[in-house]
Amino acid sequence: MNYGMTQRLAAECFGTALLVGTVVGSGIMGDRLANGNMALALLCNTIATAAILVTLIIVFGEISGAHFNPAVTVAVAVRKGILWAEVLPYVAVQIVGGIAGAFVAHVMFSLPVVSWSQHPRHGFALAVSEFVATFGLVCVIELCGKKRLEIIAISAGLYIAAAYWCTSSTSFANPAVTIARCFSDTFAGIRPSDVPMFVAVQIVGALTAGCFCRWILSGTTISPSTLTAIESQE
Repeated sequence: MNYGMTQRLAAECFGTALLVGTVVGSGIMGDRLANGNMALALLCNTIATAAILVTLIIVFGEISGAHFNPAVTVAVAVRKGILWAEVLPYVAVQIVGGIAGAFVAHVMFSLPVVSWSQHPRHGFALAVSEFVATFGLVCVIELCGKKRLEIIAISAGLYIAAAYWCTSSTSFANPAVTIARCFSDTFAGIRPSDVPMFVAVQIVGALTAGCFCRWILSGTTISPSTLTAIESQE
């Protein structure tokens, strides 16, 4: 079924809101229940984030592509999966949806709707982490592109779960989520002054991954003589 642009944008907005709401909400819940055990709080945050990501991709994948991430949208445009004219509307609703998701999470936990984060996240190590996290996420999604939707969803969810623990930044890997998290002075927050660096390296990571995947998926042609030689050895 072909969905209209309005339906696709609604799916991206609502999906990103649910994603951020889960990231922020599970961060708050994990932090409250862990009694100062940061590893346990991060584990709670990881499980919830991976679970909602798998669910959202399965639910909205056939409608909008289930990007929920400007970096993914840009990468998809690089391989001509969507028109470049559609990138800006996608990104706009992802950002709006992400911010709304953070606000709703605050309301659910009786916190001020807007609370600018004081959580510093800066430095070269975190910049490298965000590049790696975003590059890897986009590669996973793009290289799984011709597989069943459920496989893409599970692969993306598992990658994010792993990246939470193997990167010093805990793998934001998403400009819309990064922007939304600066509105939340909670476990998942990021100081507004640190957002530009995160977003910049995420976009660079996505573009690099998009170009890499386009190249690696381009394939190679085996000449008839080479094919004959291979068959003769079998």
